[in-house]
Amino acid sequence: MSIRKQQKEAASVTALPGNPFLTSAGGRILLDFSNHSSTATSQRRTTISASDVSHIRNIGIISHIDAGKTTVTERILFYSGETHKMGEVHDGQAVMDWMPQEQERGITITASATSCRWGDHRLNLIDTPGHIDFTIEVERSVRVLDGAVAIFSAVEGVQPQSELVWRQADRYRVPRVCLINKMDRMGADHDHVLAHMAQRLGARAALLQLPVGTEAGFAGVIDLVGEEVLSFSDQDLGRTVVRAPVPSEYAEPVRLARLELTEVAADFDDKVMADFLEGRKVAAEDLHRALRKGTLACQIFPVLLGTALRNKGVQPVLDAVCLYLPSPLDLPGMVGRHPVSGEAETFSCDPDQPLRALAFKVMAEEGRRLTYLRIYSGRVKAGATVLNASRGGNERIRHLFHMHAHRREEVAEALAGDIVAVTGCQSTLTGDTLCDPARPLLLEGVSVPEPVVSLAVEAKGGEDRAHLLGTLEFFQWEDPTFRVHEDKETGQTILTGMGELHLEIVIDRLRREYGVQVKTGRPRVVYRETLRHEVTRRELFTALADKRPEPAELLLRLVPLPRGTGVRVLLPDPAAPIAAELLAAVQEGLLEACSGGCLTGYPLTDLEVRVQEVPVEQGAPAPSELALRGAAQRGLVLAAREGAPMLLEPIMKLELETPTEHLGKVLGGLQQKRGRVEGLDRRGELELVKATVPLAEMFGYMTELRSATKGRGSYTMEFQGFEEAPAEVQERFGLT
Repeated sequence: MSIRKQQKEAASVTALPGNPFLTSAGGRILLDFSNHSSTATSQRRTTISASDVSHIRNIGIISHIDAGKTTVTERILFYSGETHKMGEVHDGQAVMDWMPQEQERGITITASATSCRWGDHRLNLIDTPGHIDFTIEVERSVRVLDGAVAIFSAVEGVQPQSELVWRQADRYRVPRVCLINKMDRMGADHDHVLAHMAQRLGARAALLQLPVGTEAGFAGVIDLVGEEVLSFSDQDLGRTVVRAPVPSEYAEPVRLARLELTEVAADFDDKVMADFLEGRKVAAEDLHRALRKGTLACQIFPVLLGTALRNKGVQPVLDAVCLYLPSPLDLPGMVGRHPVSGEAETFSCDPDQPLRALAFKVMAEEGRRLTYLRIYSGRVKAGATVLNASRGGNERIRHLFHMHAHRREEVAEALAGDIVAVTGCQSTLTGDTLCDPARPLLLEGVSVPEPVVSLAVEAKGGEDRAHLLGTLEFFQWEDPTFRVHEDKETGQTILTGMGELHLEIVIDRLRREYGVQVKTGRPRVVYRETLRHEVTRRELFTALADKRPEPAELLLRLVPLPRGTGVRVLLPDPAAPIAAELLAAVQEGLLEACSGGCLTGYPLTDLEVRVQEVPVEQGAPAPSELALRGAAQRGLVLAAREGAPMLLEPIMKLELETPTEHLGKVLGGLQQKRGRVEGLDRRGELELVKATVPLAEMFGYMTELRSATKGRGSYTMEFQGFEEAPAEVQERFGLT
């Protein structure tokens, strides 16, 4: 019997008595393939107790750019009943891509949060960007998520940015389910993607489905756990899911695939292992239990198939999220430290414990802050006063909201396990901890990558000049990877970010949202200074305070360190008459001097600064803080100039895809840019090139690559580290 005929016969059934999850609708069957959630409207709106944390799923959608994250999110909102019309990225109508820049470019720029219900579960969902310039949006989202849905293209497989976001999730031990999307595209091959996952990510995949049809003929999936065919009606945009028995021609592939899935699950459940070894068929409930256990341990990753743009395969992903990804109660205990004593404390997700929440995102709306919080324990109400343990001040929560992209739904109270946005926090920034003032505790913050591209801006008119710096401060609230400073020598305002697109978006938002017009210069590379050899210097410095000379003396030793080490300041043990607070002033002075460099104005790095002596004559008063700070700053700059300073340039790790016929031209172009090719990997008709390239050579490279590959090449890059700049660059900055 053909698959189409099987589905037609199944569709003729009008109801299944006694099953609340199956109802008739126009001769078709609405179903829940996992028997625990429903696509029916009445089931979508099931109300759960606010304290039933076990039914909360805090998840994110992560992937390479253009793998289909936002398209999947739009289907989730539609099928869960949160929206009544599916927006499309290519039309600029996606709910989650609400910024004008996102709608025009067809990409996600800022992580957007929303909430919906699926059966008796509440999903807090964050749609993250896929472009490397906005990697901080992924980093801070993954930091607070309990689980994630990783999306891979069935054609391209594991792409460079897919690998980066996967590693970010690995770092925070976030369990994941995976969707191989675009199964209807020419060249779609889910087996190829599974091999990529094992090879490039080191991930052990647990395939839950087989495809029905290939490429343009992709018609649905076979659920290996329930051994049923699932198809998705074209008449109502895939909302109706029809299931049918597995046709005979698929029986053997399904048997073998289910056996392989059972073997994966057996590693996590003794009963499944016993059934597997004795040749007994494993029940669906036992498979679900074992797969969930392995998924929560981040040792296996359930994989589903679908094509979101054609409305096929999204509902099973939602069921897999509820089945396999953790609730806040499933997570191990969180560890925080007392902000003063540093004593560690472990706590669990419990609404009755003291409040502990992490601010993971801040947005500026017309000069007012909207702060996103992940609540790990306790509860918070509108009007409550909380302590910012990271900065030492109190904040007053005025309003709480559940967010739906840029729309708000006000709530009176939020409990442990939830993700909300609040207003009223005036000084809280990304990574800060908000807690009960009576029980202060500091949580681990958010890792912020170092920005590497600079752009000089100048206001066009007097009115623009008056608003420029204040407006740029709003962007610094929002984005820890965006920095602003004034060049002391030129007076220029310098913006620093993660890439050209990052800074381009900032300039566009300045104009559109705040009406500030600016002129820009060519993006400038942020270099670093370091020393070639050790140097020791004794510095005598006299500060004038109230017309009285105040002398201070320091003996400094500067030692170059290996690349990537940063700056390390070593102080002598505090002893009379030099108090600890005076040594702290010395340390601050040295760090300030390092940030200003010694010759070019770029910061010093990879340097150890040892304060070997702070001599004070017996009986003489201790030097003042002002004098010590001046001696530290002057001494470090002059000592560094004696240490043969040199310039370091940022080096980027590049992953580039190009058709094989254009490989020679692409490699030649990289060689001209001082690129070093580190590996080649064949991927069908494409070649994957791994290389390192100086950032200074990469401006405008996308246009050049598209020209060389007739529009078929693409690349992503991320910061790798600093290396010595070539002689011509050193000479340009007056270094030899």
